[in-house]
Amino acid sequence: MNHKDALKDPVFKTLNEVSESMGLSSFVIGGFTRDYLLSKENPKDIDIVVIGNGIEYAQEVSRALKGSSEISVFKNYGTAMIKYKDLILEFVGARKESYSEDSRNPKVASGSLEDDQNRRDFTINALALSLNTEDFGDLVDPFNGMGDLENKCIKTPLDPDITYSDDPLRMMRAIRFATQLDFKIEKDSLNAIERNKERISIVSNERIVDELNKIILAPKPSLGFKLLHKTGLLHYILPELIALEGIEEIEGQRHKDNFWHTLEVVDNISKNTDNLWLRWAALLHDIGKAPTKRFDKTIGWTFHGHEFIGSKMVYKLFKRLHLPLNEKMKYVKKIVSMSSRPIVIAEDFVTDSAVRRLIFDAGEDIEDLMTLCEADITTKNPKKQRRYKNNFKIVRQKIVEVEQRDHIRNFQPPISGEEIIKLFNLQPSKEVGIIKEAIKEAILEGEIPNEYESALEFTIKKGESMGLKASNI
Repeated sequence: MNHKDALKDPVFKTLNEVSESMGLSSFVIGGFTRDYLLSKENPKDIDIVVIGNGIEYAQEVSRALKGSSEISVFKNYGTAMIKYKDLILEFVGARKESYSEDSRNPKVASGSLEDDQNRRDFTINALALSLNTEDFGDLVDPFNGMGDLENKCIKTPLDPDITYSDDPLRMMRAIRFATQLDFKIEKDSLNAIERNKERISIVSNERIVDELNKIILAPKPSLGFKLLHKTGLLHYILPELIALEGIEEIEGQRHKDNFWHTLEVVDNISKNTDNLWLRWAALLHDIGKAPTKRFDKTIGWTFHGHEFIGSKMVYKLFKRLHLPLNEKMKYVKKIVSMSSRPIVIAEDFVTDSAVRRLIFDAGEDIEDLMTLCEADITTKNPKKQRRYKNNFKIVRQKIVEVEQRDHIRNFQPPISGEEIIKLFNLQPSKEVGIIKEAIKEAILEGEIPNEYESALEFTIKKGESMGLKASNI
């Protein structure tokens, strides 16, 4: 089967000419070939395998592209990368690999195309297109990867137990590809993941998180999390989620299964945002429910303070997985800690004061918080669902009205600390902080409008109540 159409970009002609001039055979392999055969638009990452020295071949290609390319060489790995226009070309010499039990870093030796295809993770990633003159564009498919593409199947080229034990990250990759492509993992391969799940412990957290993020960013992340759960990998990666699974019943009272609820929430939010960190917040929004679960004879199951506990757990989880401990982590903590606030407001009579405080505490993240709360509606009762959605519409409307009137977002007090010091002839002291806090509370409670004159009048009265005399008025 010939696929010259896939190789119509002029860069492939250059690749062909260089390999001919060097007397080498070269092939496009992996993701580019897979995505082309899946009719995905213009794959930009192109992996090239050459029977010979991949670095020398890349250097010749770079010269042939006459200075319009940028080459990086990675001698330790025997690979090179060229950035050319909007393409990224990665070069490697065909190789065979052998692994030791305690590492996923293989011993590498030069090999044939067949050796190189044998070492690939999945049949759909072992598909190669020839760049050689005599069969340019021919598909080299020793494992029927084309059939697996048509059958939407993730399958290893060789024995899956060997494939996964050699490089346990491939277990995560199998689940990631199944999630992204909406493919099934072949039965023997899925069982092999379960058998080899403990091997994931030799993989660095950074590599695991890289695959996990791709699962979270998929159109329907629950597909991946169900597979992580089914194979037992989730126990090693996110035990905080596993702790949410199960339903207890005492005196006829039950609570919902918060694990499966969480997966629904993540799917719901994924329809409305591609923000990775908001999706992480959705995944973790209920993790505090496992440690806070209690049964109260009068009111049933409770999870008091689960948002606060959950937000503290976010830091530990991010640290353990080597996720970024920066503004992204703070953002996830904040959304988790506030995840029930709009729900409480929606259930009660919506007061201006409660909405002002919500806007003040959420700041620029108010829209993301509301998006999470709307995704949190997973009831199957149509009447309840309509009521909850309508309540959130009211909250959203109230947010717009209050914000337009009171300008609470990115709140800055109308009276600064310096003005308070000058007004009462003070030194920097706790009295200044007390007055500033009182101004903020008065505005949030609606006692005074968010404007200078009203705030000044309030400040003078507050100072007098504390025994301070205003001057310089």
